[in-house]
Amino acid sequence: MAGVIALTRAELSRLAHNRRYFIFTVAFPVILYLLIGRQVSAHAYGIAFGAYYMISMATFGAFSGALNGNAQRISQEKKEGWIRQLRLTPLPANAYVITKILVSLATTIPAIVIVLLLGRFYGNVHLPGWEWPVIAIVVWFGSTIFAALAVAIGYRFAPEQVQPITLIVYFMFAILGGLWFPLSGFLGKVGQFTPTYEAVKIGSDVIGNLAVPAGLAIGLVAWLGIFVALATLAVRSTAESV
Repeated sequence: MAGVIALTRAELSRLAHNRRYFIFTVAFPVILYLLIGRQVSAHAYGIAFGAYYMISMATFGAFSGALNGNAQRISQEKKEGWIRQLRLTPLPANAYVITKILVSLATTIPAIVIVLLLGRFYGNVHLPGWEWPVIAIVVWFGSTIFAALAVAIGYRFAPEQVQPITLIVYFMFAILGGLWFPLSGFLGKVGQFTPTYEAVKIGSDVIGNLAVPAGLAIGLVAWLGIFVALATLAVRSTAESV
C-alpha cells in the first residue's frame, strides 16, 4: 500500500504542472458559470437556474477531469512502456489502475469546491448548511465514476484513437446529461439514463427539498458497475501485451 501511495503522490505532483488539465477541469466550468450562471432568471429541474447551473458546472468540471485527461495519459503511458516498467517493480499488479483512480478522486475536488463557492458568493445561491456537503459528495461520486471508464478507454485503444473516442463520449454525456443546458422532449428522456443527468438531478432534488427517487441513486451505482467491468475487461485483455 505504501508503494501505491508514493506513486499517487508522484502522479499528483506531475499533474500539478499540467496546465491543460486544469484549464478543462477548473477554468472552463468556472468561466461558463461566471458568464451564464447569474444571467438567466428562469428555472431548471424545479430550482432557480443559478443553482442548477452551479451543480451542472461542478459536475462538468469533475466529469471532464475524470475522463478526458486520464484516458489520454493512460494510453500514452502504455505506448511508452511506463506500465510495463511498473510491472517490473515490487508494486502490486493493479497499483497503476488504483493510482489513476485515486488521482482522479483527488483532482476532481477543486472544480467542485470552486464552483460551489462561486454559486454561494457570486450566484447568490443560499442553501441550508447540510445541503452543501451532500451536493458536493453527489457531484463528486457521479463524476469520478468516469475514472473507471478512462481506464477502460486508455488501456484498450492507442493514443491516436483515444482522443476522438473520448471526445464522442465526452460530448454525449455532457449534452445528454444536461450539463450545458437542460434538455426536454425526446433527448431529455434519453438523457435521464445518463450518470451526468442523475448526478445533477439528485443535487437539484436536494436543493428543491424533494424526495430523491431511488432509481437515480441506483442508476449511478449501476453505471459505476458498468464502467468498472469495462475497465477490468480492458486491463485483462491487454495484460500480456502491456
